[in-house]
Amino acid sequence: MEKTKKKMAQKFEIGDKVAVLDDDISGVVIKVQNNEISVETTDKFVMTFFVNELIKINNSNELSGFFSTQSLGSVLKDKEEPKKRSFVKEKRSRKDEFVLEVDLHIEKLVSSKRGMSNYDILTLQMETAKRQLDFAIKNRMPKVVFIHGVGEGVLKAELDFMLGRYDTISFQDANYQKYGLGATEVYIKQNVK
Repeated sequence: MEKTKKKMAQKFEIGDKVAVLDDDISGVVIKVQNNEISVETTDKFVMTFFVNELIKINNSNELSGFFSTQSLGSVLKDKEEPKKRSFVKEKRSRKDEFVLEVDLHIEKLVSSKRGMSNYDILTLQMETAKRQLDFAIKNRMPKVVFIHGVGEGVLKAELDFMLGRYDTISFQDANYQKYGLGATEVYIKQNVK
């Protein structure tokens, strides 16, 4: 075991260019002591690392026993460039292309709610919901989402009561992942006579 450490320590010499495996740090070896290597970074800081945390970057021939030149290049490339995340696009039917989202939070409806009672606020929210729903039905929109928030549930209860009076729609809680608990999704049935 002791011989292995000495062999590992001997592969780094003062003046070697090195990079840290698990971090974006590189520099030049300035001191070798047992299995600890002191490195002056490109930012002129002196840091000490263990031999197994470093990789020599100036002479890839010595590393050919551990890595092929191609894999060494890919290791260094992975270290330099952040990996891009890939996203899989969700396929949607034509029916779901447009969704009218109506945010019924009072802050979205008026610039200031000063002087408004709870009754005034609820009345304005319900009038907005009815107007937007009538607009969606008239323009044959397939779906409307009313964002009402969680709160005490007064607005949701009023909204459910109003929606229950329409024969040409069905409604349910909206997609939890997208809207959380505070939204209702309304489907407008087309071609109903």
